[in-house]
Amino acid sequence: MGFFVITLWAAITLNFLIPRLMPGNAALAMMSRYKGRVNPQALHALEIAFGVNSHKGLLSSYFTYLGNIARGHFGISLTFFPDTVSHQVLQALPWTLALVGVTTILAFVLGTLIGLVSAWRRGGMLDGALPPIFVITSAFPYFWLALLTIWLFAIKLGWFPESGGYNVTTTVGWSWSFASDAMVHSVLPAFTILVTAIGGWILTMRNNMISVLAEDYVRMARAKGLKPWRIMWTYAGRNAILPNLTGFAMSLGFVVGGAILVEYVFNYPGVGWMFLQSVENQDYALMQALFLLITVAVLVAILAADVATIVLDPRTRDRS
Repeated sequence: MGFFVITLWAAITLNFLIPRLMPGNAALAMMSRYKGRVNPQALHALEIAFGVNSHKGLLSSYFTYLGNIARGHFGISLTFFPDTVSHQVLQALPWTLALVGVTTILAFVLGTLIGLVSAWRRGGMLDGALPPIFVITSAFPYFWLALLTIWLFAIKLGWFPESGGYNVTTTVGWSWSFASDAMVHSVLPAFTILVTAIGGWILTMRNNMISVLAEDYVRMARAKGLKPWRIMWTYAGRNAILPNLTGFAMSLGFVVGGAILVEYVFNYPGVGWMFLQSVENQDYALMQALFLLITVAVLVAILAADVATIVLDPRTRDRS
């Protein structure tokens, strides 16, 4: 918890300092789009809207910034002016959590199961087929596989839409028609992420499982005559999965950042696409909010992984 608090404070402080060390501010960046003389009154109005005040001291601005974060106020978005950053992030976040979050969890579960069974039946048909195939697909670039799936399944076969999160003619709301339309639009980007992510989990779990199977307590379980499925799950699998938990937690934390390349290729309305827009438009307020959101998500995920490790491995609870 101490590490969590210190890291969070450091991230918030860096998030405050970096944009202010750069020349100019969000108001000047917006006014620079218009050719000619900059109106001082208009510039001052924009500085108030963006929460930029060059006349205030750095320390005073820092405490004002902390207060705004506590209230969930991150300023006005330059990209989606005059909408607020908080509103835009809350609109994009569910799309990313539904797409990248579900596929990350699914890739971890399937990869862990395949790696576990492959190591348990090492040298068999499953071990000789699936791990090599998915390890090769994990080396494919996101954007290349995304373009390939669009060409094959959308353009040639016409099974799925090419891009977007939903059909523009569909009414957005909590209805089955909108949910089904959104699910159809998410199939290709989800498939792209799943195929390129599952190979790493398979290889890692397989290697961990092979190492654990050579331990003495696994030999003892076999000597006791325990059922093979119990040895595989309770003795070997439970210990082999422990090193993967931290990596999985990191993956869940970075889910908030979205899959930028995949969302860009599919024009998917998630956080990754929004992050790219904020960089292209020099939207400092939006970049700050997304950076802080990703940092908090990673820290919370790592903390959850530590708790899960304590639950699964009694040795970590021994203080001696």
